[in-house]
Formats: sequence, structure tokens, C-alpha cells
Amino acid sequence: MGFFDKIKETLGFDKLKDGLAKTRNAFTEKVAQIISTSTKIDETMLEELEEAMIQADIGVNTTNRIINDIRKAVKREQIESPGALYGLLAQKVADLLGRDVKPLNLAPIGPTVILVVGVNGVGKTTTIGKLAHQMRQEGRSVLLAAGDTFRAAAIDQLEIWGQRVGVEVIKHSEGSDPAAVAFDAVQAAKARKTDILIIDTAGRLHNKANLMEELRKVKRVIARELPSAPHEVLLVLDATTGQNAISQARTFQEVAGVTGVALTKLDGTAKGGVVLTISAELSIPVKLIGIGEGLQDLRLFVPEDFAAALFNIDKE
Repeated sequence: MGFFDKIKETLGFDKLKDGLAKTRNAFTEKVAQIISTSTKIDETMLEELEEAMIQADIGVNTTNRIINDIRKAVKREQIESPGALYGLLAQKVADLLGRDVKPLNLAPIGPTVILVVGVNGVGKTTTIGKLAHQMRQEGRSVLLAAGDTFRAAAIDQLEIWGQRVGVEVIKHSEGSDPAAVAFDAVQAAKARKTDILIIDTAGRLHNKANLMEELRKVKRVIARELPSAPHEVLLVLDATTGQNAISQARTFQEVAGVTGVALTKLDGTAKGGVVLTISAELSIPVKLIGIGEGLQDLRLFVPEDFAAALFNIDKE
């Protein structure tokens, strides 16, 4: 059984449903109410559905796309009963998210380098710690690198997580060159034949030019020491920020060449619909989601499971 299979088995579908309760209450229960109180499918009803989706932070463009698809389906299949729209909407959401599970890219030989990016406060360090724990549970050796040298607190937090999950942290002093930390970490990972190296990075966005140059330098150093690395540039986003997460994603996509998203704090927000916008408008795969405080509450994002949990549909 692989790493992500363990995550899925450990947390289970019911845990995912529980984690999406706030989003479901804000969105799908409202959708169900609109459908149940409508006597026919007309523009007024579709506009109410559209408003409910936008309020759930699904995004205007993505919402318009889904509603237009529903209009076409209603006309093409001659659907008359409002009740039929609930299942149709769930299907459109699942289709939009896609059906392919996209696990993290792992190197076939040598250390896998995962560069973790994102603004401060999104749960970046926590995600790194949980990911390190899960990888350790899989039996892989893990090394962490404190590449956010801008804040002393970031180094301390990563060390606390390292101690908690039993993983060493490569660090320099506050204010050091992040690329130098990355260099030392890659050298250590190669020398020790470590399976997974996870590198934290600074998340300050007030000076995008500096951030851009810093991340480019870090990536250059990593690639020079280990061709084909980093194998994954994982962007951590906070689901509770809704559409603000989208603007962050665009910036980091431009700056860092993001290969996947880890969406945190889904259990604490009614804005889980932001997953659809990330998938539909940014074309960045959501790879991991955080749905709780526990070490095991980081799981692989499975589109069909997410759609079923969001609409409270039991899996077959």
C-alpha cells in the first residue's frame, strides 16, 4: 500500500464529509433549498443558483461556466423537474475538478526535493510537518530545510515540527541566504541517501521582485546540485481566505512555477468552493487538502470524493 493510499484509508470518506461541513452548509444546503422551493427551471432559479455559488467563493468565471453548462444540459436533455438539478450540478462540479488523482512527483532515483511556497500564516509549516510525518509513516527517510531565513520564528517553528515527527532540520541563522540553506540541504540529502527533502521558503509578498529573485536563486541552486529538482513546487493556500487565495496562487505561479497546491483549513471555512476556481481558472492541480488539526488530517485530493462529500452523496 502506497503513501497516499494510507492517507485515504486512514482518514476515510466520512472524515472528508465532516471536514467540508461548513462549505456544504453554506453552499449545497442553500442549493437544495433553492431547488426544493422552485416549481420550474427558469432564469430566476438559475440566477439564484448562480448567486449561491458566487457566495461560496466558487468565483464568477467558474460559476458562469457551470451555470451555462447546466442551461445547455437542461435544454439538450429536456429536463423539467427542478429536483433533477441537484445531481446534475454535483456531476458538473465533479467534471470540472477532473477525475485524475495527481499525487506528488517523486524522483525515481535519489532524493525527491519538494519546494514549499506560500505566504506567511497559511499553514505552510504545519503542512510541511504533516507531510514529513506521513512520509515517515510510509517508511521513507525525510530531511527538512529551513529556507525561510527572513523570520526567526519560521526557523523555530520548523524545528519544533522536526522534533515532533522525528526529522532533522537543516538550518542557518536568521538573515542567511536561503539559497545557501538549500545548497547544504541538498548536499546532506545526497550524502545520507535521504528519500525526501522538503524545503521551506519565505512568504513575504510586499516586495514581489525580491521574492521572485530569491525563489529563482533557490531553484537554480537546487537544479545545479540535483538535475531535475525540485521535483515538486507545492503552493500552500489557506481556504479560509477564499478568492484572496486565487490572487496568491497567480503570483506564485508566475514567480515559482507551481506544480501543485496544498489547500489548508478546509474544515474551518465555508469557502471550500475555492477549490473549483483553482482547478478551472489556474490549471494548477490541487494535490493535498488539510481537513483537521491532527497529523493524519492531510490527504490526497480526490476530485470525485470531494464532489460527493460536498453534495453529501454517499459513495457507491
